[in-house]
Amino acid sequence: MSGNVSAEKELQALVVYESMFGCTEQVARAVAEGLRIEGVAVTLTDVRDAAPADESEFDLLVVGAPTHAFSLSRPSTRADAVRQGAEPEVATTGVREWLAAMGAASGAPDRLAAVFDTRVTKVRRLPKAAGTRAAHVLTRHGYDLVSRPTPFLVEDLKGPLVTGELHHAVTWGRVVALAARQRLHPTPAPVR
Repeated sequence: MSGNVSAEKELQALVVYESMFGCTEQVARAVAEGLRIEGVAVTLTDVRDAAPADESEFDLLVVGAPTHAFSLSRPSTRADAVRQGAEPEVATTGVREWLAAMGAASGAPDRLAAVFDTRVTKVRRLPKAAGTRAAHVLTRHGYDLVSRPTPFLVEDLKGPLVTGELHHAVTWGRVVALAARQRLHPTPAPVR
């Protein structure tokens, strides 16, 4: 099924990301590319410009955020990023607030989700991170995760991404697309 769309309805994905220094945005763009390779129609948007999930049409929601203090960013951690050189406009809102604005039952049946985060290499194995928190919130809102939260590594706070991470992101996007398609249109077991 790779690279083409079958007779079933074309999958629609919404990729929402938060990025302080550009690394998470680069990963989001690469994930979107992987989804498109697998025939998924993708809307890619910065969280600051994202309409509420309840008002958006999609079959698959992909959320990406940088890890701040072992979780999703907060106003205080975004302000700290600005003090370290991020543009002030990136501090206005984050994935935490966007997810919090979801209605109590915003995850309709068959609404699927996948989550990724970025984190620095020196803390690559975190028990809690932005992806873990976002996955927890989405599950509470009724979304069905098609993949475990996936980390992408940056060399330092401001980047750059570790070599190979953009390729990893494209590959992960393709895997997520295939998993979502299988969940929405399961292939029947062969008759013996």
